[in-house]
Amino acid sequence: MVELRKNKIAIISTHPIQYNAPLFKLLAQRGFVEIKVFYTWSQTANGVVYDPGFLTSRSWDIPLLDGYPYEFVMNTSTKPGSDRFWGIQNPSLVKKVLDYGPDAVWVYGWKFRSHLELIFRLYNKIPIWFRGDSTLLDEANGFSVKKLIRKLLLRLLYKNIDLAFYFGQSNKDYFKKNGLQDNELVYAPHCIDNKRFSSQENTYEEKAFEWRTTLGLTPEHFVFLFAGKFENKKAPDKLISAFKKINNKNARLLFVGNGPLEQDLKQSSSSDSRIFFLDFQNQSKMPVVYRLADVFILPSRGPGETWGLSLNEAMACSRPVIASDKCGASRDLVSDDCGWVFNNDSEEELLDILETCISNKALSKAMGRNSFDKIRNYSYEKVCEVIENRLNHKEYCLS
Repeated sequence: MVELRKNKIAIISTHPIQYNAPLFKLLAQRGFVEIKVFYTWSQTANGVVYDPGFLTSRSWDIPLLDGYPYEFVMNTSTKPGSDRFWGIQNPSLVKKVLDYGPDAVWVYGWKFRSHLELIFRLYNKIPIWFRGDSTLLDEANGFSVKKLIRKLLLRLLYKNIDLAFYFGQSNKDYFKKNGLQDNELVYAPHCIDNKRFSSQENTYEEKAFEWRTTLGLTPEHFVFLFAGKFENKKAPDKLISAFKKINNKNARLLFVGNGPLEQDLKQSSSSDSRIFFLDFQNQSKMPVVYRLADVFILPSRGPGETWGLSLNEAMACSRPVIASDKCGASRDLVSDDCGWVFNNDSEEELLDILETCISNKALSKAMGRNSFDKIRNYSYEKVCEVIENRLNHKEYCLS
């Protein structure tokens, strides 16, 4: 009797992430391929992860393990964590993956001992697919021995990759510079769960209106929003500096989050009553948080703002966005009809954009509608189609 089986993908990731779990669930639900996710930071199996950006441990209030097969592989590191190379050590990982018998192995990130070992040990045995966030946005000009060594090591690494999924032009430029060819690169957009942010549009808007009222915000107020980690990379201090120069009594700037810069930010804005703060809000509240504002801003200076998925989230909430040119998404996602991009080095450009928004509220509304239309192309469905097409929807006959 002949038994049909689907192509199988082993997915390697450190821990459950709110941006990846819905993709894994959808891949499993669609049923064109079979997947199993191997999580290599086993200490996060209880759902709690220490986030150095927020200076505390967090657990998300949305399910991240529903709807797809997974396994937490024992991590033997004495100092476990995804912020260090030796923080992920899984002696049994290669065997577990081979026992699963995948047709492809999809690795998220290489800066961990086990992930790197897996890539080198399985290359030429099983097709290796790769997803990484690196870009060239923060690369310094000029020659150095350190840069040369890094370049040589990266080229050696990517010779062991059969296929890399790039999420935008800056990411693609990075892969090409490090030796991957066009036929080894496939576009798979950076995306979030658009439905979670937009499916209850009217309910979310009503809740945001009620919340605005408790915050003392009226329809006359024009609200800018920064939501995320209060850290140097995100440049919230730059935003405060520019906003304080606005001479408009109805302008408001809302910060939502926590982080190492929190006290400094509150101190620097204490003389301006138009600037106010809310603590970190968990995932279930974020669709309402974005709707508290008229415009969302990500003023990052880098290094390391490889994309900026908060921009996706704001756009799924029908909000226009402002981003610095240090955000990876600024080249692909933020176009003239749905937002503004400013030069990271120019506070004047940022200030001009803020004042343009305030002076033309109707324009901001229209751009918000365009944001919603555009973000539909950045979806998990698109990524699933890419994955499934790579395996050509083939099914194999096993005797």
